[in-house]
Amino acid sequence: MNVMALFNALPGSVAQGLIWGVMAIGVYMTYKVLDFADLTVDGSIATGGATAVMLMLSGQNVVVALIGATVAGMIAGLVTGVFHVGFGIPGILAGILTQLGLYSVNMRIMGKSNQAISVDKYDLILSLRDIPNAILVGVIFCAVLIVLLYCFYGTEIGRVFRATGCNEIMARAQGTNTDHMKILGLMISNGVVALAGGLYAQYQGNADVNMGRGAIVIGLAAVIIGEVVLGRWVSFNYMLRMAAVVFGAIMYFCVIAVVLWLGLETTDMKLISALIVAAFLAVPYLKGKYNASHVKRGGGKNA
Repeated sequence: MNVMALFNALPGSVAQGLIWGVMAIGVYMTYKVLDFADLTVDGSIATGGATAVMLMLSGQNVVVALIGATVAGMIAGLVTGVFHVGFGIPGILAGILTQLGLYSVNMRIMGKSNQAISVDKYDLILSLRDIPNAILVGVIFCAVLIVLLYCFYGTEIGRVFRATGCNEIMARAQGTNTDHMKILGLMISNGVVALAGGLYAQYQGNADVNMGRGAIVIGLAAVIIGEVVLGRWVSFNYMLRMAAVVFGAIMYFCVIAVVLWLGLETTDMKLISALIVAAFLAVPYLKGKYNASHVKRGGGKNA
């Protein structure tokens, strides 16, 4: 096996990890902070990519394109929120319904299933052809996003938002409109996910209606890996937790690169992803079980 081939592939994995790290921060917001399993992200990341690419193809600059992508994602989150809060549809089903609808929406936005955009013709802020620049842009976006969300969590609305996810019944008892907080959280989360879609479409040079397939798995993997590896050192601070999520996304893509370097087929990627997530999910449980057995043994000896 050529070790240099692996080292040459790792910078690209880091760049991908940073871009998907932006998406994972959005997933973290609903999954961990709001305690809402939102499956809209598979569709909203593609919506962000489609919106950004079509705006740039129509002559808009990249800043306008990314803002448009974020707004489109927020609208998708709003729809999921209305389904859940307004019509009483369970959260998972609400996300699935929106995700299914977004497939047709994305087809209408692009006019076809795939729309290419070339770095040679348009001023893209990142591209697969320039990995160091893609890493720099990814770091900047992740850092700015983490700081903005950390400031948001410290505001009065942010504290109410966190309280809704922590204990909804208690938050309601304090007079909080938790329905509004859920909708707000879904809008911000899917806006962040769609922003990641706009970045990723530029990075790979095209937007595709299927580009978000399996995105929720990658997002959850990033959250779980970050918690398992760095949980002990970051649990006391939201900024560090979000940084750990980005680290988890980078680590995920690096593990994928290593697995592919070992010779596994690319067609097995979904299976590999599932196994990676399962392994990291099992670690905290097995560790807790191991520690509990040691405590029992120690207690028995002391007795």
